[in-house]
Amino acid sequence: MSLSVKVYSENDFPKYLPKLNSIYDDLFSGGKGFRSKLIQMIANPLELNSSQIALLSQTIEFIHNASLLHDDLVDRSHLRRSKPTAWLKYSPEYAVLAGDYLLARVMVNLSKYGNLKLIQFTSETISNLLEGEWIQDSLVHDWSVNLPKLDQVHNLKTASLFKWCLRAPFLAKEKYSEEVHEILENCGSILGLLFQRSDDLIDFNIRNFEGKAALGDLKSGYLNSFGAYLLEQLPQSRLLSFKNSQTLEQVYEAVGKGYFDSRLEEFDNRNRELIRLYHHHLTSLVQFLDSGERRLVDDLGMLPDLLYWREKR
Repeated sequence: MSLSVKVYSENDFPKYLPKLNSIYDDLFSGGKGFRSKLIQMIANPLELNSSQIALLSQTIEFIHNASLLHDDLVDRSHLRRSKPTAWLKYSPEYAVLAGDYLLARVMVNLSKYGNLKLIQFTSETISNLLEGEWIQDSLVHDWSVNLPKLDQVHNLKTASLFKWCLRAPFLAKEKYSEEVHEILENCGSILGLLFQRSDDLIDFNIRNFEGKAALGDLKSGYLNSFGAYLLEQLPQSRLLSFKNSQTLEQVYEAVGKGYFDSRLEEFDNRNRELIRLYHHHLTSLVQFLDSGERRLVDDLGMLPDLLYWREKR
């Protein structure tokens, strides 16, 4: 995904708030801008104009980065994009205010655009993000949490942003049926789960192509989706060793390397089924699109492999 669109400039925020601008300089530098690129991938075949694309791209990046500011504080994370997190570098109070300000700017900017359905959908998305973070925080040190419960959290958090990316350009176009939005909602839910589950595997050093530190979730007392899947059939006698693991070798020792590998294969197979379901939904979208719009289906078809298997395109 080589598309790009600039979503942040020094004129977006008041110059008389230098600390706020410094936080945003740190926050927006180094990000991949994946979600704004996804917006552009969809918006171009729909023939949205440049100002619409810029507004949608900025909106999703502001929401995403606001959630990072808040999540880093809630999770007490020390690093974001290889730099100290905002709550550590500035203060917890400034991090909260900076995140709140981004969300406020989103609603101000969208209200000027005047698309009430888009404003309502965006408000619901922000509400879902906050609800998901609230539930997720309640699951720390809950070693009995299961995959369906985590899927609920991830559908509220991670998938909400994917659903927004898929649906917002169609809402901006203001011509598509509820059937189209139902298909896009389903596709966004699946993409969010695939992305989050892949991220959770990376925490166990699976397809960790960027060399991220392993076991961050486990060390924080949080059982992620693959961790929960590992524990589903693990004897209770091994739980203490697993949750006290500080290295991957200790994880393998706690659960057994053969068991770990077999559960990984089963986990991957479950997600292959999700990918097939995604393509089924995506194929049903074609009938609702004009001939010039249908190329976005091919582009969206690449996303599951990119998000779950982390295959570079």
